[in-house]
Amino acid sequence: MTVDPDHSFEDAALVLDQALAGDGRAVAGTLDQVVKRDGSEGAYNVAWCLAGELAGDGVRAGAWALDFPGIDEAAYDARWVARFVSAYVNSDEPTGEALIGAALADGQLPQCLLTLAGSTVATKRRRES
Repeated sequence: MTVDPDHSFEDAALVLDQALAGDGRAVAGTLDQVVKRDGSEGAYNVAWCLAGELAGDGVRAGAWALDFPGIDEAAYDARWVARFVSAYVNSDEPTGEALIGAALADGQLPQCLLTLAGSTVATKRRRES
């Protein structure tokens, strides 16, 4: 990756703070700025950070299977998030990059990133309660 990883961590932290505050407009604006500034690589890096937060600490290395009954009937963004998080827990960066590229080509990247941020925040809140 040629994008500064420090920006990615800072951007992901900002997105999480905004999402935790319930400011969806700010989340969308931050994600849009990341894509404008760093392109798909920036989006990938921020998404990878968010997936890491969603997966949490202590994920054991190994082959993980995606267990999402009815995934083929789920909305595009929900399928994308499930597959992206699966790529993250399997350390499958090529699949993660391909998912970013596909969502970008399909015009779905902003919604996918918003859904990932929302899922990450929901998981974080559930863990903390």
